[in-house]
Amino acid sequence: MPYPMQLGFQDATSPIMEELMYFHDHTLMIVFLISSLVLYILMLMLTTKLIHTSTMDAQEVETIWTILPAVILVLIALPSLRILYMMDEIFNPYLTVKAMGHQWYWSYEYTDYEDLSFDSYMVPTQDLTPGQFRLLEVDNRVVLPMELPIRVLISSEDVLHAWAVPSLGLKADAIPGRLNQATLTSTRPGVYFGQCSEICGSNHSFMPIVLEMSTLKYFENWSHMMQ
Repeated sequence: MPYPMQLGFQDATSPIMEELMYFHDHTLMIVFLISSLVLYILMLMLTTKLIHTSTMDAQEVETIWTILPAVILVLIALPSLRILYMMDEIFNPYLTVKAMGHQWYWSYEYTDYEDLSFDSYMVPTQDLTPGQFRLLEVDNRVVLPMELPIRVLISSEDVLHAWAVPSLGLKADAIPGRLNQATLTSTRPGVYFGQCSEICGSNHSFMPIVLEMSTLKYFENWSHMMQ
């Protein structure tokens, strides 16, 4: 959960989100160094009275400002590609969950079970109990086991939606007639909130996502109870 006046990301709950946060810090430092260098050169040009007529024609300077940006782009591209392949790879998922977007709620189906599916609607403000979050709580949470690879298949039955849970580093478009896939692994138990991240109509703000990551034993008991 984010908190008021928060400047950074939510706490990472998955290995993918941890890698994304490291990549963000890595890229931000490069941007900071470039901005500082450009600002220093601008200030130098505005304040110094010395004029070097031969500087702009120097072959060495042209070589540096051609090669240096290419090196910086490589330093950004390599970790980016590594994370991209990490997000796509999944081997032998323990569980597969299908998330379908509707106007304006989500429906979930546990495809490994014979009859385990439900709709998830936002709890209206007047029905909230103490401790629940306005516009984020749902009547049926998605319960999943932690520390296990889980495949999420995402699609839509009407318009474009987006299934996003920031603390897990997940965001995938739900497109009618198309099936997108995301990988989910939580390193610790807890309740994690997300929302539809694609403007999908008048009630776009009222279709939250709630994942409850639990132990495998608790998940099995819950699944038997729901069937």
